Amino acid sequence: MPETGTGTDAVRLAAISAEPLDLDAHLRAVDDPRMGAVTTFVGRVRDHDPDAATDVVALEYSAHPDAPAALARLASEAVGDTGALVAVSHRIGTLAVGDAAVVIAVASAHRAEAFEVCRTLIETIKTGLPVWKRQLESDGTATWLGLGG
Repeated sequence: MPETGTGTDAVRLAAISAEPLDLDAHLRAVDDPRMGAVTTFVGRVRDHDPDAATDVVALEYSAHPDAPAALARLASEAVGDTGALVAVSHRIGTLAVGDAAVVIAVASAHRAEAFEVCRTLIETIKTGLPVWKRQLESDGTATWLGLGG
């Protein structure tokens, strides 16, 4: 059996999903008695944006066909040699205010690694995952955001 937290075995879940994301499923994916720390991150749709003239009412996410493989690669790179386990998903489709767009769970032997891997992963998702969003405002304005990522 491969050692926990090495290579692609460290990534227990990496998914692009049109369905609502389930934090508990991510926690179950990284459950391991050898791990003493678990961190989570949930990125949700908010009702405002500094550059929006009116309230944000929804975000529409779309993904390149290679996004699932890219997400798995980003997760594996974030783990590196820390021995951590990762479960991560990004939602696509139209999301309402309050919906989860990204869910990450990281388990590791110690808290420092869990926090580090989680932070690294969300930052690289923002810049390296081929997923794009269109922001919908209450006045009907629709703006594409994050096209540089």
